[in-house]
Amino acid sequence: MSKQKECHLMEKQPLPADDDKRETVESEVDALTGEDRPQGSSEPAARAGWNSKIEYFLAQVGFSVGLGNVWRFPYLCHKNGGGAFLLLYVLLLLVVGIPLFFLELAAGQAIRQGSIGVWKYISPKLAGIGYSSCVVCFFVALYYNVILAWSLFYLGNSFQYPLPWEQCPNHTNITVKECEMSSATSYFWFRKALDTTDSIDEVGSFNTNMIGCLLAAWTIVCLGMFKGIKSSVKVMYFSSIFPYVVLICFLVRGLLLEGATEGIIYMFYPKLEKWAELQVWLQAATQVFFALGLGFGSIIAYSSYNPKNNNCHRDAFTVSFINFLTSVLASLVVFAVLGFHAKVKVNKCVVSNMEKLSELYNKGLVDPTLMPPFNSSDSSPVAPERYSSWFREHGNNLTANLTDCDLEKQMKEGVEGTGLAFIAFTEAMSHLPGSPFWSALFFLMLLNLGLSTMFGTMEGILAPLADRFKTLAKNKTKLTIFSCIVGFIIGLIFTQRCGNYFVTMFDDYSATLPLIIVVVFECFSVSWLYGADRFLDDIEMMLGWRPTIIYKYLWKYVCLLAMVGLLGATTIRTFIKRPTYTAWNQEKASNSDLPYPDWALAVLALLIVFAMMPVPVGLIHSFLQERRKPSRDSEAGPFGNNCMSRELSRLGCSLTWFLTVMAGLAALCLLLIFPLSSSQSTLKSEQDASAHQAPPPVPPPHIQDLLLKEESAKLNAQHTYFNVDKENGKIGLFIAASVGTFTLMIAVYCIYNRFYTKHQYLHTQLTDDPDVTADSMDPPVLYHGAAGGAPIQKSGYGSLADTPSIISVPPSLSPPLSAMPFPPRFLSSRSLRTISAQDLEKGCI
Repeated sequence: MSKQKECHLMEKQPLPADDDKRETVESEVDALTGEDRPQGSSEPAARAGWNSKIEYFLAQVGFSVGLGNVWRFPYLCHKNGGGAFLLLYVLLLLVVGIPLFFLELAAGQAIRQGSIGVWKYISPKLAGIGYSSCVVCFFVALYYNVILAWSLFYLGNSFQYPLPWEQCPNHTNITVKECEMSSATSYFWFRKALDTTDSIDEVGSFNTNMIGCLLAAWTIVCLGMFKGIKSSVKVMYFSSIFPYVVLICFLVRGLLLEGATEGIIYMFYPKLEKWAELQVWLQAATQVFFALGLGFGSIIAYSSYNPKNNNCHRDAFTVSFINFLTSVLASLVVFAVLGFHAKVKVNKCVVSNMEKLSELYNKGLVDPTLMPPFNSSDSSPVAPERYSSWFREHGNNLTANLTDCDLEKQMKEGVEGTGLAFIAFTEAMSHLPGSPFWSALFFLMLLNLGLSTMFGTMEGILAPLADRFKTLAKNKTKLTIFSCIVGFIIGLIFTQRCGNYFVTMFDDYSATLPLIIVVVFECFSVSWLYGADRFLDDIEMMLGWRPTIIYKYLWKYVCLLAMVGLLGATTIRTFIKRPTYTAWNQEKASNSDLPYPDWALAVLALLIVFAMMPVPVGLIHSFLQERRKPSRDSEAGPFGNNCMSRELSRLGCSLTWFLTVMAGLAALCLLLIFPLSSSQSTLKSEQDASAHQAPPPVPPPHIQDLLLKEESAKLNAQHTYFNVDKENGKIGLFIAASVGTFTLMIAVYCIYNRFYTKHQYLHTQLTDDPDVTADSMDPPVLYHGAAGGAPIQKSGYGSLADTPSIISVPPSLSPPLSAMPFPPRFLSSRSLRTISAQDLEKGCI
């Protein structure tokens, strides 16, 4: 058969595998490696790989185990029921996290491309998913490296004694009010390190110290990524292992501290009633999702460097449980140290209150019958438990300004994120003997945790772009340097005095919603568009054994519904309640929640839209490309104008109903969850309470205007977008949601009707090659003759996910003695598919 007839566009083959030598030979991969392959060769494409399995494990574990394991997971665990949260986390990890992690590992290892190439291979219409992952990775890299800069700043200040955050400034006799009202660690963080403003509206000047630290952080990342995985893996030998050494050292030291046991018991004590709260399930699912790094594309990029026969199924379980055990280890360390910190604060509280009580007793201001039974003159040996028991019984009867020094109350004041790392933990370490050593060790651990995650994030940007564009592949070193320079320049936004508020904005909103949408599309495209059975066939061909069929139902239903539910809950939380951020008030020396201003909301919306824009753009671009192709109906055979692909019709219908169900589910959640705002409920209760009282005198008109403005300001301060104070508010909301749902159904139907059911079919009729011996085939499959003695390989049957096409197969066509699947993929940049005459008769006549 001639090559011209072999290169016509058809449908996709199964994913490539080394065992049968049917690997896709992508020109981008050849450009990346710089190796030329002889024409007609069926050998797999050359691609840089890991030198050993340990390097791959270090890379995957280093990327997935990040700062969130240290300062996010412990907080969620103790807030949401301790041991009950751990059980729930393991459950969701098994049924949602590991299957999705396995899906990304298998896709990257089979197709051997970055995120862009993988989803473009699944379907050209899905190429935008990979680009969205790259955009999200870039957003995350921008603010994540700022956290590394903060760690570098604290690391540099740890080599002095006493530590600069152990006590308030005392260079003069003037007391710093801000430090006295808060604490030495809070003052150092907000004033010395960040010099933060009171709100995001107050831009302020640039922080020169942070600019230098940010430059150093980007320089370290650039040097580590200079030669791709070959150089970054050398750094990962240290950055991925060193944090475990530090955590074990902190655990051993922490268990020897007073109060550590109480802290650990308080954290892991199971509160099973928390399982009845929907918010606990949502937070557990969100933590599973982000802890594994799903949707970034870094998992796909790292696994693409693996050999095809690598057991990625075992890797998914191993990396996931290493991640979970690391979170548990970090929780033990954090609450052992915080338990000690709470014990120190409680002891100081008892001493202070006993001194006040003794002073009042000596002045005769306290009833002797209310005095505690323990010795009030020597307060140091008083146990906090005895004091708390006495205070709960008699404390309210005293006129003295005493407080309840309760250890459990101190532990409930759990903090997360930067508040844990740079305030609570630093204050706890300042009480340890040799505090500079422990401080340097801790911030060096944070630096290494962040570095290993940054390497994976940057790989999620660089690998897909290098795989997709030949020019970038040939200049990957320059691409790495350019990306780091651009990241540093844009990252200067975070070095302003209000920069930490921008870090919070990016952390909360730039990645959360886009990543969930990306994973929803990933799961839907593999399990429904490509086909879960077909994907399992490809994995079986790759590994030599077939994973359990449970994965089919997990991918198609459980994981997809879980991610759609998480998407709906995240969307409602984002758009129903006005987003807020925590700001430091210098005058009050305390934190307060403030709503984002309108311009910040516009920036926030642009971040989300810009991250998701590649998905619809890629879809539209693919449709337009197909419409510009010349019609081949004039060459059509007997089925040219009448054939209707039932499989394609099912695909369009499934996509239509999937989007419709998503819209309906979102509308239902909106209807059920949307509450009356707290300000309106409070206002209504106040009106009911005052209904039985005499009406106040009517104020003058100008006073009424002022009161009206003040009331409007109070309502706006509750951070809600919508005014639903009327009883029919929910009815109106339901009508609006219903109209939106039906509008979406009509729009999806129009798109389906326009681009799928009316699409022109491509037809190619193949004739017998006179040089090929013709025998009957069962089943009829196309082959391509090749030189050499390679064994005959049959091509597989794919699903019609893209341009519908038909091949008319002559009944007498059969494979030669030496053959390989027709058509060879290196002859065309588009993947091809063969179809049997029986299938044509069933679906087209």
